This record gives sequence, C-alpha cells and structure tokens, in this order.
Amino acid sequence: MIIGIGGVSRSGKTTLARQLVTFYVGKNAVILNQDDYVMAGYQAPLIHGLLDWEHPGSIDFTRLRHDFFSIKPYVDVIIIEGLFAFYDEQITAHYDRKIYLQTDYPTFLERKRSDSRWGQTPEWYIEHIWSSHQKYGKPEDWFHCYVFNNLRDPIPEGLIQYLGIQIAVPVPL
Repeated sequence: MIIGIGGVSRSGKTTLARQLVTFYVGKNAVILNQDDYVMAGYQAPLIHGLLDWEHPGSIDFTRLRHDFFSIKPYVDVIIIEGLFAFYDEQITAHYDRKIYLQTDYPTFLERKRSDSRWGQTPEWYIEHIWSSHQKYGKPEDWFHCYVFNNLRDPIPEGLIQYLGIQIAVPVPL
C-alpha cells in the first residue's frame, strides 16, 4: 500500500506517519519524509534573499522518485509525507490512499509562531508559507482523499477504516 500524507507546515504530517507505521504490525512499513529530500541551499529557490522551502523547487523529486521506485517492490507499506506530497504526478499516480491534514489559518498561525526550531520566522514568511501551501500543497483529487482537521485528537476511526487497518482487539482470558 502506498499512502500520501499532505498538509500545511505544522499540521502533523510527520506525527501521523509515525503513528500509522505502528499499526502495520508484521508488515514492512517505510516513511519517506520529504524533509529528507530538500535541495542543497545553493540549489533551492530564493524569496527576498532567503531560501524558499515552501516552493516545490526546494524538493529533489528526482531523488525521491528514485528511492520510492527502488524500495516499492520490497516493502508492504510506503508512506510519503510532506508539504508537497500531492505535487509530483509520477509519485501520486501510485498512491492507494491519500490523507490531507486540513488546518485552518488561525491554528496554522498559532503553531507556526510558536515553532522556534529555526529561530523567529518573519511574519511575511509565515504568510508566504500559507499562500504557497494554497498554491502547491493541496490535493487535486479531493474525492479520493481522506480529510480531517485536528491531529491533536486520536486518529479517527474513519481513517483506520479508510486505510483498511485491522486493529487486534485483546481477547479476555
């Protein structure tokens, strides 16, 4: 099974991917995180003199496709997660399931402003992140996509069913 997980920055894509892998007990499950495929700084696009991580040109899709197609025959589950999980048609054509973590603008602002991993993010860049996501990060095929809003809640039962995951219920002794 090939699963794509997309959403705006700080929506919970990586967290969800890590949680889902734990459900595939006895299966060989792999996560391909697009953050691992970011172009070297000199190759990435710029905006106002800063590296533009919010543009699809910042991802080395050639290397991501190479890794994806190299491991595809040998694993049971591949989860590809990232800002541009739905951008590359050569990869998305192989998705069996698509998950989109929808985040409203106020929640995005709150999470992004409190994210201090790389220091203080300028307000204009936070706005750029949101607008770039609107332009490049959303799935084109909403009909075949599971959409949910809040990863702070437990994984929805509907998502578990959508993915066809069988959760073992303990049998009382």
